[in-house]
Amino acid sequence: MEKLSSIIVKYRKTIIILFGILVLISIILQGFVSVNYNMVDYLPPNAQSTKAIQIMEDEFTQAMPNARVMIKNVSLAQALSYKEELTAISGVTQVLWLDDVVDVKKPLEIADSKQVEGFYKNQNALYTVTIEEGMEKEACGAILDLIGEENSLAGDAPDLIAAQSSAEEEVVKAMIILLPIIIIILILSTTSWLEPILFMVAIGISIIINMGTNYFLGEISFITNAVTPILQMACSLDYAIFLIHSFSANRKKYDDVTIAMKHSIKESMITVAASAATTLFGFLALVFMNFRIGADLGINLAKGIVLSFLSVMIFLPALTLLLYKFVDRTKHKEFLPGFQSLYKMISKVFIPIIALVVILIVPSFLGQGKVEFLYGNSSNNSATRSGRDSAAIAEEFEQSTLLAILVPKGSPAKERALCDALSDLDHVTGVTSYVSSVGTAIPVNFLAKEIQNQFYSEHYTRIILYTDTLAEGEVAFETVDHISAIAKSFYGDSVYMAGQSANTNDMKNVISRDTKVVNFVAILSIFLVLLVAFRSAILPFLLLLSIEAGIWINLSIPYFSGITISFMGYLIISSVQLGATVDYAILLTNNYLQERKQNDKRTSVRNAWLKSVEPILVSGSILATAGFTLYATSTNPVIFEMGILVGRGALFSMGMVLLFLPALLLLFDRIIEKTTYKSEFSDKS
Repeated sequence: MEKLSSIIVKYRKTIIILFGILVLISIILQGFVSVNYNMVDYLPPNAQSTKAIQIMEDEFTQAMPNARVMIKNVSLAQALSYKEELTAISGVTQVLWLDDVVDVKKPLEIADSKQVEGFYKNQNALYTVTIEEGMEKEACGAILDLIGEENSLAGDAPDLIAAQSSAEEEVVKAMIILLPIIIIILILSTTSWLEPILFMVAIGISIIINMGTNYFLGEISFITNAVTPILQMACSLDYAIFLIHSFSANRKKYDDVTIAMKHSIKESMITVAASAATTLFGFLALVFMNFRIGADLGINLAKGIVLSFLSVMIFLPALTLLLYKFVDRTKHKEFLPGFQSLYKMISKVFIPIIALVVILIVPSFLGQGKVEFLYGNSSNNSATRSGRDSAAIAEEFEQSTLLAILVPKGSPAKERALCDALSDLDHVTGVTSYVSSVGTAIPVNFLAKEIQNQFYSEHYTRIILYTDTLAEGEVAFETVDHISAIAKSFYGDSVYMAGQSANTNDMKNVISRDTKVVNFVAILSIFLVLLVAFRSAILPFLLLLSIEAGIWINLSIPYFSGITISFMGYLIISSVQLGATVDYAILLTNNYLQERKQNDKRTSVRNAWLKSVEPILVSGSILATAGFTLYATSTNPVIFEMGILVGRGALFSMGMVLLFLPALLLLFDRIIEKTTYKSEFSDKS
């Protein structure tokens, strides 16, 4: 540590230049990092919907329909004309409409009303459109130009465009809101106008390098792209605060600033490393998810924590030594008041606080385990045109969700029997296949290649189904299971299914396992870190109980409110709130153990609380602000729900550490002494 601190102090100008070069390289590399907006791509390779998508990509020239277009107040002739115009748009590879399932030359009154009303109702035409991958922006723009404002375009393709157009804008908006608030919080907690800028520069550099190094990963998910910079900043700013506070204290002891900085680096290294380690392991728990978006997010957040640690311990000391004279010239008085009076009030209610937590902890634990999740990423809010158009289409035609079933090719009679069986199922509103559209009397080879390719590949037959369920939910998942069971009764396990309901059903099945694994790995890894750090049998349990109780209360609120939440929000908060806020508990407990060597338990807890309250409030306020900013600025349900959980979770964790943990330390003081290796507690009781 002595050698490292000497190198940092000696080569401070070289360090600043090297970090500057890394930043420039990272900015360039960042432009080559692609962002993936398709959650389905992160399903494990062995998921049946993943296999179905792969088969369609390999064998079918015609992709799955990914958009719906509704045109109001048109006759049959006009609707057919619009179909031709839609088909002619560059990037549109297929348009399915009523004429693909019934003979529109005959009176519609003699056709199946259920089939007709799925495409044409009250003189409104609804088309199912397939847009080529990579052409979504151009094709959707041309479709909107064709149909105008009064008509509607919805589905995966326009959802993708809405997500792409809003993602970067929302990240910038979040940063514009977040940065001034964080700077104000830091100004209140420091004694120099310049120090907050130093903090932000050090963490900002690590964020840029983190985003640039994503180049070596190939691509990142839109969730990772949106939340990593904000969470990295919120979770690692306290590292910089620890270092600079130590530097300020050492400058009072040593006249030479370089000697003061050497001591600060040595003193802060262990504290910051322990803080970073708990956060790091909390994020790395996400890597154990089968749903690979966990690894995508976990690796990026963990990489960000490591880079923040390196930036704070190497770059920030070099920068501070270069600018310390300007820091001295911009000194101001302390703005935060003393907290002695507040502690007196809190200490009087320690017993009621323990009783309240004991009362809440069991129902909260049970409630958070029964939260209902949303798994998909479709736009369902009025903040985007895609969301509004989706609601407009559902109002006119009721809900419609599309599925594709792949079965082995070669038996038209069996295909006909399967289609008939599927047509009779509840919630199935339409079945489109070769045998239902053309019939079994006409051999496939007699038809044009483009018609054949809609339904047949070399090895598979594709059947398109329409259901009246939402893309996800109990009814949707039950319908998927019923469809799968009927198809397997004809073809065994050689059946594959894709589409929003099938994809989200697979997500649900995968994530049911992932939630348990992530929570177990996060708790176990952080427990081991605490065990090593404190060398105590009881303290890891007390610290984890304090944070986990806050997590359970936070996550039980949606259950008791009857609200469904995004599964990603649930998984992220389990790792983020635990990994990021257990630092507060570590800080308070460390101070308590140090104080307990000279003082009785009550004095030790009071002094530890007073030493810890300011950094905990600062760090917790920044994390809460980051979460609420994501909630306020994002239109994506996954991201804004994650934001409200992170923001609320930070407040709960602060409350548990500042109110509940001190009471536990008092209550278990004697047990802590006996179960902690070389505790060296004072004889004062």
